[in-house]
Amino acid sequence: MGGNGILLDVRNLRKYFPLQQGFLRRVVGHVRAVDDVSLAIQEGETLGLVGESGCGKTTVAKAILRAVEPTAGEILFRDDGGFVDVARLQGPELKKVRRNIQMIFQDPFSSLNPRQRVRDIIGEPLYVNGVAKGKDLEKRVSHLMAAVGLRPEYMIRYPHAFSGGQRQRIGIARALALNPKLIVCDEPVSALDVSIQAQILNLLKDLQDEFGLTYLFISHDLGVVQHVSDRVAVMYVGRLVEVAPTQELFKQPRHPYTEALLSASPKPHPRFRGKARILSGEVPDPSHTATGCYFSSRCRYAQPVCAQEYPPLQAVNASAERASDHLVACHHAEKLSLVGI
Repeated sequence: MGGNGILLDVRNLRKYFPLQQGFLRRVVGHVRAVDDVSLAIQEGETLGLVGESGCGKTTVAKAILRAVEPTAGEILFRDDGGFVDVARLQGPELKKVRRNIQMIFQDPFSSLNPRQRVRDIIGEPLYVNGVAKGKDLEKRVSHLMAAVGLRPEYMIRYPHAFSGGQRQRIGIARALALNPKLIVCDEPVSALDVSIQAQILNLLKDLQDEFGLTYLFISHDLGVVQHVSDRVAVMYVGRLVEVAPTQELFKQPRHPYTEALLSASPKPHPRFRGKARILSGEVPDPSHTATGCYFSSRCRYAQPVCAQEYPPLQAVNASAERASDHLVACHHAEKLSLVGI
């Protein structure tokens, strides 16, 4: 299972939500929120997961954390004794693995209990898992608050006394409490002012170096993803369409959807402002997906084969001497010359 250096190996992950109808709540269909997603994260790296709203990014994160039950697939996580399938674990075994996988939530206002002091919010994982209590717990909370740039004496305050950026620092400290290996960052800066975003992103990078963390960084802001990620995975209607090293993907995308995303990203300098690739048509309904490529109805490069057969996610620019780490789900990836940033 897995390979050298791989911390998380997700294979053929699916999550379908039932559509119910009538008084008896009869199941009449399914919404394919995540449909056959496979990705691997190396220990110590940051993998950015991008795509438009509703494409399934957060559902992937929740399935990895087992906050929702996956419909099918494997979630292989390298624990102390080797790889375990998080999708199959139950009870104490799942609780043990969850200590090594934590999450930073999008909204720093609703993710903190307004009735708890900061000391209790950060210290709760330590207390529940029997790691620390009493004076030892306060000492650990004090250390965690200092690590994220908060004054330890603030631990007796309630969340309403803090700004949005400070609340997100509290959420980060809570995620660090059990010394996890993997942290899932679900839009961790999208609710913050731009100046505060930069502070939080720099904090996350510093903490990664200090604690040896691995990040799955979910965002729709391509500028943020480019700044923090080592590799980027692009999702469209529940499936991955492209995975590549960050600079290679931004410079030379291989999937038409990635090209459209990059063209819509704001450019800070007038010299680099190109013409946006405006997509026609509507996003396919994930409960009534087509047999071919899901993007074919909106793609300017589509051919008849695109509507008939879904392209596998496979390497491009591979040679006999060097295996490519640029993966694309497109029938014409080798032929297209797309525009990046």
